[in-house]
Amino acid sequence: MLQSYLRKILLARVYDVAAETPCELAPVLSRRLGCEVWLKREDQQSVFSFKLRGAYNKMAGLSKEELARGVVAASAGNHAQGVALAGRRLGVSATIVMPATTPRIKVDAVRRHGAEVVLFGDNYDAAYEKARELAASAGMTFVHPYDDPDVIAGQGTIGLEMVRQIPQPVDAVFVPVGGGGLIAGVGVCYKALHPATRVVGVEPEDADAMARSLRAGRRVRLERVGRFADGVAVRQVGEETFRIARKVVDEVVVVSNDEICAAIKDLFEDRRCVLEPAGALAFAGLKRFVQRSGKRGGRFAAIASGANLNFDTLRHVSERAEIGERRETVFAATIPERPGSFLEFCEAIGPHEITEFNYRYSPGPEAHVFVGLRTANPTEVAALFARLQARGYGVVDLTDDEVAKLHVRHMVGGRTKARHERLFAFVFPERPGALLGFLRRLEQPWNISLFHYRNHGSDYGRVLAGIQVPPADRAKLKAFLRDSGLEWTEVTSNPACRLFL
Repeated sequence: MLQSYLRKILLARVYDVAAETPCELAPVLSRRLGCEVWLKREDQQSVFSFKLRGAYNKMAGLSKEELARGVVAASAGNHAQGVALAGRRLGVSATIVMPATTPRIKVDAVRRHGAEVVLFGDNYDAAYEKARELAASAGMTFVHPYDDPDVIAGQGTIGLEMVRQIPQPVDAVFVPVGGGGLIAGVGVCYKALHPATRVVGVEPEDADAMARSLRAGRRVRLERVGRFADGVAVRQVGEETFRIARKVVDEVVVVSNDEICAAIKDLFEDRRCVLEPAGALAFAGLKRFVQRSGKRGGRFAAIASGANLNFDTLRHVSERAEIGERRETVFAATIPERPGSFLEFCEAIGPHEITEFNYRYSPGPEAHVFVGLRTANPTEVAALFARLQARGYGVVDLTDDEVAKLHVRHMVGGRTKARHERLFAFVFPERPGALLGFLRRLEQPWNISLFHYRNHGSDYGRVLAGIQVPPADRAKLKAFLRDSGLEWTEVTSNPACRLFL
């Protein structure tokens, strides 16, 4: 299997449209991590992503009859640009079905390459089904974004380039994983040419289909996926890519969205490149791997796979990067509500740089303060918390609490006496008119006592809402929410909500 795929990769036709991108040593990150870090800069392709390799290789191999009928693809953006560019170069009509939630920067880029764009559905699965319908009804060829041998071979040319460009074999190569086309192709190259190199996939914790599938020994379909790293937001990996991955992938590292944000910042500071979340995913996994293993002096490579970043997303990235790097800790502290206690608490914190401090007077013997601190490492945080607790302060670490980071930190301002209040976190696809549509679906007979929405620059909108529901009506409320089609989680017992809201 490896040899047959290696032959396909060696014969792949990609360089009519693709550049042989550089593989760069990252000196700042290498010093910080204590190992050699090499970055394969696929963000420097003309479409700012590696995806044009597989798309062009597939389309260049079609017959004249197939090309004359045109091609159709489904994509959240990067594969779409690859198909559109390949279509323009080959003189082929290309239709791309994209989710309605796709960032405008990607939609506009596809249209600039001359492809017809059809916006359909809220996610890739809906767009995929629509593209398949169009292919069947119009006789067009469907160009799969990952589960196709020619697409896999096109992506595999990245592995060939890395083997040539890096002077010595690396200990591990880190590859972002969505449907699995990239890691299948790159993995084949490394296992055929440098079999001692570990092939490590990297996935976000809210889109970890490959990690779960390899553990289960079969393809696992996720009920839902997060949209922050939209380039890898796939519910199920491909059948062919999974077959290859079982032979060439040594492990999969799963990282948080905050770690991805930190990786985007790291790569900007070292290379002055601004990657999209999926583009920085591999380096986030490299950092997690090195920090977990404590391996110093190793040689590692990561693929910077894309830079089609929606500009609004930078707000979220900037806000969360310090937490993802564990350079910021956010926590709640309970202090006495009396004159002078605020100053005493600040003195107890000591010389730490404060990044956020939220407090509002509330009648009663205790006050709750929302604090953000610049910190160096987990040991320092543990020592600080121990010192505060020894002085009698109650401390709750909120660094990994999504409700606290998304909502509560922007709402601290006093607690309410609203009776029978229940708190719910909602998620809905973000697009023009989405909030109004959400409110219409939320319309119900109970009073809304709290509401917080903030556009975080991602593909999904998030709302925190308080609803006053008498105990006798709680079953009715749950039934209403279950039948509403909304995605929701009750967070009434969340510690940040209890302390501040």
